[in-house]
Amino acid sequence: MPAVSLRKMLNKKELPSLIHNLVYQFNIAIDVELVDGTKLISIGEQTVENRYPIEVSGEIIGWVVGQEQATLLANLLSFLAKQEAEKKVLAKELLERYQEIDLFDDISTQLTTSLDTRQIAQLVLQELSQLIESSAGMILLLSPDASAFEIIAEFGVFFDHNQPEPGKGIIGNIVQSNRAELVNDVQADPRLEGQKKVSAMICVPLRAKERVLGAIAIGTAKTDSYKAEHLKLVSIFASQTAIAIDKAVLYEQSTQAAVQAKAQTQKLQQALHELQLAQTKLIQSEKMSSLGQLIAGVAHEINNPVNFIYGNLRYVAEYAQDLLHLLEKYQKFLPVAPPELESELDDIDLEFIMQDLPKLLDSMKLGTGRIVEIVQSLKNFSRHDEAEMKAVNIHDGIDGTLMILHHRLKAAIRRPKIEIVKDYAKLPLIECYPGQLNQVFMNILANAIDALEEGMGNEEISLPTGQITIRTEFLDNQWVVIRIADNGPGMKEEVIRRIYDPFFTTKDVGKGTGLGMAISYQIVVNKHRGMLKCRSQPGEGTEFWIQIPVNCALADAAEEQNSASESPVPTTELSSTSDADGFIPSTAPMLKPTDLLIRHTQLIQRLSQHSPAVEGASPDQIYQMFQHHPISLKLYATLLSWFCCSNPTQTRH
Repeated sequence: MPAVSLRKMLNKKELPSLIHNLVYQFNIAIDVELVDGTKLISIGEQTVENRYPIEVSGEIIGWVVGQEQATLLANLLSFLAKQEAEKKVLAKELLERYQEIDLFDDISTQLTTSLDTRQIAQLVLQELSQLIESSAGMILLLSPDASAFEIIAEFGVFFDHNQPEPGKGIIGNIVQSNRAELVNDVQADPRLEGQKKVSAMICVPLRAKERVLGAIAIGTAKTDSYKAEHLKLVSIFASQTAIAIDKAVLYEQSTQAAVQAKAQTQKLQQALHELQLAQTKLIQSEKMSSLGQLIAGVAHEINNPVNFIYGNLRYVAEYAQDLLHLLEKYQKFLPVAPPELESELDDIDLEFIMQDLPKLLDSMKLGTGRIVEIVQSLKNFSRHDEAEMKAVNIHDGIDGTLMILHHRLKAAIRRPKIEIVKDYAKLPLIECYPGQLNQVFMNILANAIDALEEGMGNEEISLPTGQITIRTEFLDNQWVVIRIADNGPGMKEEVIRRIYDPFFTTKDVGKGTGLGMAISYQIVVNKHRGMLKCRSQPGEGTEFWIQIPVNCALADAAEEQNSASESPVPTTELSSTSDADGFIPSTAPMLKPTDLLIRHTQLIQRLSQHSPAVEGASPDQIYQMFQHHPISLKLYATLLSWFCCSNPTQTRH
C-alpha cells in the first residue's frame, strides 16, 4: 500500500484551485489519475497521451497526463506527496519515542532497586525474553584484566561446549570493537567459532564510564528474525544494565574496602570522624553522580526533538481543523456523493475519523506536554553542573523531586493514590546548593512514601487516604522554612532521636542504608547553616521542619565570626527537650560502646530473619550469609571498625 494517498492529498484545502491556476497559466489540458487509471482531476480536452509519474520514495502513486508542461505539475505533486510521507514518519517516530521513554522509566526503576549483579542480569534477560522473540540469551562480564568472560545470567542454550573468549568468535569481536551488532545469519558469519545453537543474534557491549564491562546477547533458531528496532531495544536495556552493574560493582568494591579497613586499627581513633564523613559523602556522591548524569543525559537527548514535535502539534491541529471544516462544507453543498466516492467514504469510515482525529491530536498534545514537564523536572532535579552556590527558586526543586517520585505516588495494587497538598508562600530566591537540597527533599519525601505504604499495607493499622503536605514560609526576612508532613503511622520519640545517626534504619534488610537522614543533616545543618527538626507521634504522622538562611554565604561569615570570638563547646548528648510546637531538633549523634553492642545485636537479629541458621554458624558461614545482603555487610564492617577504637565515646559522628 502506498505511503501517501493521492486522493486524500488532492482533497486538501486550496490544492485543487492551485492546480487549476497552474493549468490556466500553461494553457494546457491535463488529467490526474491514480495508478489504476482512475481519474481524480480532469481539466480541458486531451489531445496527447504523455504520462508523467507522481512519485514518493521511488514508488509511483499516480500520473499526470498532458503536454510537456504537465511535467511541472507532476513534480509539484511529487514534492507535496513527499512532505506528506515525512509527516507520517514524524508521527510514527513520536509514538516510538514516547514508548521508549515509558519503557526506559520502568526498566530504570526496577534495576536501581538491586545491588546484586546476578540479580540485575537475570531481571534484564527475563524482560528481554518477554519483549523479543528469543530461544537463548546471556549476559557476560569481562574480568578485570579483560582476558576472560564470566556468564552471570543466561537462559536457553547459546553454545554447545566452550563459552566465548575476548577477541574470538562473534561475541568476542563485538566486545573488542565496542559496537553493537545484529547478525541475522550466524552460520554464514566468518567470525563464527564452534557450533552455535542460534541462527540469528543481537549482541550489544555493556559500556559504563568510557569502559566496556561485558556484553548482552540474545539469539533465536530462526534466521532473519531481528530488525533494527530490536537492536535499538536491546541497546536501551544494555545502557541501563551497564549503569546498574557498574554501581553494584562499585558497591561490592566499597564493601571489600570496608573489610580491609579493619587492619588500620591504630589510626581509627584519630580519623574515625573523618572516615564516617567520607563514607557518607562517597555514597552520596556516587549515587547523585550516577543519577545526575543519567537524568541530565536523557533530558538533553530528548529535549530538542520533543520541543520540535510539541511546537508543531499546534499547527497540525489547526490544519486538521481546517480540513475537517472543509469536509463539512463539502457535505453541506454536496449532500449526495457519487457512488464511487460513497464507496470510498464507507471504506475509510469518514464519520469516525472526523470524530476521533481531534481527540487523537489532543491526546498527543497531552502526552508531549507531559514529556516536556518530565524533561524540565529532570533538569531541575539533576543540576549536575551546579557545584557552587546559586540563587534558585526552592519551589522548583520541590516540584522537580515530586515529578521524579511521581511513579511512587500513583495508585498501586495494594494501596490507593498518595495525595500531595501544597501550601506555598511567596519566597525570594535562595542562595544555596540546589542539587544537595534536592537530595534532602528526595530523602524525606521517599521516607514519607515508605511510611505511608507500610501503614496502608498493615491491616492492624487503619489509616485514611495517604497524604503528604508541603508548606513553605518566609521567616523573619532571613529564613526560609519548608515543612513536609505525612499522615502515616508515625514514630516514637526514641526513634526520632536516632534518625540522624549514620547507618540507623528501621527498614528491613536490604531496603535502606540508614544514611539518608544522616546525609540530610550534613546538608542542612553543616552545609547550609540551617536547622532540621522533626515531630511525630505513633498514629499521628510525621512532620519535618527544614529551615535554611536566604543567603548561606552571609550565614557562613556570621558562623566564622562567632567561632573566632567564642570557644566551641562540642555537643555530647542529644537534646532532651522539644520546642513549643513539639519539634525535636537534630543534633550530631554520639555513638557509645553500648550503642555499638546494640547495633551488633540488631544486625545479627535482622540477618537471622532471612537466615535462621545464623546462631549456630561459623564466622565464614556468617560472612557468606552477609554476602547475600551487601547493605548489612557494609553496616557490620563499619561497626567492627568502631569496636576497634580504644575510646569511641570521644569521637563525634
